[in-house]
Amino acid sequence: MHRNHRAAAMAATVLVGALLATGCSSSSGGKKSENSGAAASAGKASTPRMTVAMITHAQPGDTFWDLIRKGAAAAAAKDNIKLVYSADPSGPNQANLVQNAIDQKVDGIALTAATPDALKSVTAKAEAAGIPVVGFNSGVDAWKKLGMLEYFGQDENIAGQAFGERLNKLGAKHALCVVQAQGQVALEARCAGLAKGFKGKTDKIYVNGTDMPSVKSTITAKLQQDSSIDQVVTLGAPIALTAIQSVKDAGSKAEVATFDLNKDLVSAVQNGSVEFAVDQQPYLQGYLAVDALWLYKNNGNYSGGGAAPILTGPAFVTKDNADTIAKFAANGTR
Repeated sequence: MHRNHRAAAMAATVLVGALLATGCSSSSGGKKSENSGAAASAGKASTPRMTVAMITHAQPGDTFWDLIRKGAAAAAAKDNIKLVYSADPSGPNQANLVQNAIDQKVDGIALTAATPDALKSVTAKAEAAGIPVVGFNSGVDAWKKLGMLEYFGQDENIAGQAFGERLNKLGAKHALCVVQAQGQVALEARCAGLAKGFKGKTDKIYVNGTDMPSVKSTITAKLQQDSSIDQVVTLGAPIALTAIQSVKDAGSKAEVATFDLNKDLVSAVQNGSVEFAVDQQPYLQGYLAVDALWLYKNNGNYSGGGAAPILTGPAFVTKDNADTIAKFAANGTR
């Protein structure tokens, strides 16, 4: 089973090389909806104009989502798609955004399902309205139950296990898993997978990922309280960069490693302040989610017959390959 997952992840990694050539810039805008995409190529497209709503659970200020949107915008520009992006970290509010997209009679919806129960009713309404929905990034265990056509992302439990196995090789004994948004299924699955794959002791703490001073003080206090913690595991790049300072403030000897990337995080891997990172390739996720809806609309195509998720990770970023990844990160595609 692990070999199949990793083979799929490797295939997705190879695919991103071809996709990066289509990359284009995308502005960021928190919760506010915006239109982006295809003005430059609308006159050249051979297929009719369509509208896709991308709705995520992004927290304001999290640069991870800039990569998602950049990949989505690249696919939209290629496919003659009007891309309408909106986000809210609250499950019920996210469901309202989906309802808005249904009311606007969009041609397709790309959706992250961090809180599946909150989205079950509204995804059923989309299906009843004949609007295809694809899942990406979050909800790998729930996308079929939600009636989604396809799913693009990382199996977070498998990624967590691989993370734990890497810590075993590095000799870690006591890990602290830092969760920045309580109740999000993907984050909880990462910590659960870590505890399963890691032979040492695993503790878990919750922080408010939108309040970095609080994140810093909470991690610092935990490290001061328990000097046996030798590994801080964060679930997002901004949290990892904050944890570096927490380790210093606490006078701890703990190392920091993380899930997910941004440009500054890649630099931190290069200089050794972060041991390694797990990259789920958010640019690729955004690109594939939008492109899949175009393919379904125009050809009735969907990957793998919808039987299995398309895995985009985990891919490890270490000092050995960080220089190569940094070149992509400088362009905003990794």
